[in-house]
Amino acid sequence: MTIEELQDICRELPGVTEDIKWENDLCFCVESKIFLVVGLNQSPATASFKATPEEFAAMTERSGFAPAPYLARHHWVLAKSIHHLTRQEWAQHARKAYELVVAKLPKKVQQALQQR
Repeated sequence: MTIEELQDICRELPGVTEDIKWENDLCFCVESKIFLVVGLNQSPATASFKATPEEFAAMTERSGFAPAPYLARHHWVLAKSIHHLTRQEWAQHARKAYELVVAKLPKKVQQALQQR
């Protein structure tokens, strides 16, 4: 898995934008709300994503994963290397993270995203 492949996965989701925040992190957002972050200046590249409470509990017990610093209380998972998941697994986790963020947006915004 590469950062470019992760970008392709996230770019397929409606209304997604990318931004570099905190000088070193590639953030994927929907309506300015972050759902996935890739650490760019780390080797190997890391990534954090929003998860359900159940996914958070299961993922953080796996080798190579941990609660994301500063965001664990909001059920964010840190993948210590983007290589720990396959493209299909990243697609599932990115979509789920995206959906969790979209679910908290106003209904009008959600409807507009569905029409894209």
